[in-house]
Amino acid sequence: MLRLDRVEISQGTFRLTADWQVSAGEKVAVIGPSGAGKSTLLMALAGFVPYAGKVLWQGGDLGPMPPGERPLSILFQDQNLFPHLTVAQNLGLGISPRLSLGAEDHARIETTLQRVGLGGMGARKPGQLSGGQIGRAALARALLRARPILLLDEPFAALGPALKAEMLDLVAETAAETGATVLMVTHDPADARRFAGLTVLVEAGIAHAPQPTADLFANPPPALQAYLGQ
Repeated sequence: MLRLDRVEISQGTFRLTADWQVSAGEKVAVIGPSGAGKSTLLMALAGFVPYAGKVLWQGGDLGPMPPGERPLSILFQDQNLFPHLTVAQNLGLGISPRLSLGAEDHARIETTLQRVGLGGMGARKPGQLSGGQIGRAALARALLRARPILLLDEPFAALGPALKAEMLDLVAETAAETGATVLMVTHDPADARRFAGLTVLVEAGIAHAPQPTADLFANPPPALQAYLGQ
């Protein structure tokens, strides 16, 4: 279970609170107006932004853990692939930051590349890949880390609708296989409906408790109606 216990993020005049929990294995969309704090919430969970309160995973407090030791991976919109490294080397960073890899590690990398549809492309540089392939490579690196929590900060926002839907389905499929808990920031209600059983609305300084996605969009509160232009 992922528990946000009276979490409060303060940055200058910005303030965001969250006090809720989700069961392990849930897929959760995080939606709300620009600047409301959706990405900031994920960055706090990842340990990159300070906060008051506690973030608990399976009862253990993540607060004392540095970002690299937290049981999670995060995918950003810019994918964060190193252009001077090959795709395989970028993936290898998910196993060893120093790229100290053995034969078994290289086999895992190739298997994961095949899993995301990039088999045989490990020797290419990111600049030789399409946007969709870059997204697949970044996802493959996160899968290699095999962390139980996956945070998605709109990593597929720049993709066209069909390719974005394909990537969301791939994340959902792999999350189902591994039992990962996924939180996904999105501006697109269609993404939330397609991917997430639960949705967190972030607005007016509050990351509200997750609600069933279908119910939330069927009967949106005034803040969500304003965001959706209804």
